[in-house]
Amino acid sequence: MELRKGLAAWLALSMAAPPMVDAQPVLPQSRGEDTDLIEGDADAHERLTVPVTVLGAGPFRFLIDTGSQRTVLSTALAAQLSLEPGAAVRIVGVAGVDHVATAHVREISFGKRSVTGLMVPLLDKQHMGADGILGTDALQEQRVVLDFTKKTISISSPREVGAALGYEIVVRARRRSGRLILTDALIDGVKADVVVDTGAQGAIGNRALQQAMRGKKAGIGALESVTGHVLTADFEAAQELKLSSLRLSHVLIAFADSPAFAALKLVQRPAIFLGMRELRAFKRVAIDFASRKVSFDVPKK
Repeated sequence: MELRKGLAAWLALSMAAPPMVDAQPVLPQSRGEDTDLIEGDADAHERLTVPVTVLGAGPFRFLIDTGSQRTVLSTALAAQLSLEPGAAVRIVGVAGVDHVATAHVREISFGKRSVTGLMVPLLDKQHMGADGILGTDALQEQRVVLDFTKKTISISSPREVGAALGYEIVVRARRRSGRLILTDALIDGVKADVVVDTGAQGAIGNRALQQAMRGKKAGIGALESVTGHVLTADFEAAQELKLSSLRLSHVLIAFADSPAFAALKLVQRPAIFLGMRELRAFKRVAIDFASRKVSFDVPKK
């Protein structure tokens, strides 16, 4: 199966935060029905946001970010809710490393699910483009379905009967620091690891992948992180990204020495963060953290 992509320029935003906080969240608990259907909005960079309540207040707009290990709040929201401050932590963004303040949050809720006992890093809203980020610490043991046709997000238990039905391609993954990493992808014939990153607008590759591809540079641009850092990147177009029986053609990749790859130990081996520009080529994408699978529903021609 082959899907064709455009080559418009984009600004990628992503966050990858290593486990620097001792306090661990309580996993999401559902109340009532097993599946929550949430209306999803797209921000200016085509990333998905959902309504989230914090300590019963809100709703506030949070990004769904499968590339971020930690749930994050804006400094303005933490001040508005008078949250108890915590110790400073080190976070790793796509464009830089920083030490930021944290806050204790007793409960964050989305749909019928809630996460308790969080210690969240605080970042500026202007860099995030939202009131907060819903990271993988709030999504563990859950199944997140992004339906780009209906513009909805559903969060459910992976044990739901028939959860895997209707998807043409199912790819197994391994988990590292809360993220799912798809192995054995081929990018212009180069074997590479793929991180599905709903917090990034487009694809970001490491230097090992760039060197192995030996492609022709399409231009120079910049990546901006939610931490506010900016990193220079080389842009190149891959002719084909192959994953199982899936093929994406003409994928624009920003290559950079991003510390996010080092945080996931993906520096030596070719690797790529697959962003929303690529994911929107599908009707649906299901990310199952419990069973470590990512499923793709391909549009009919």
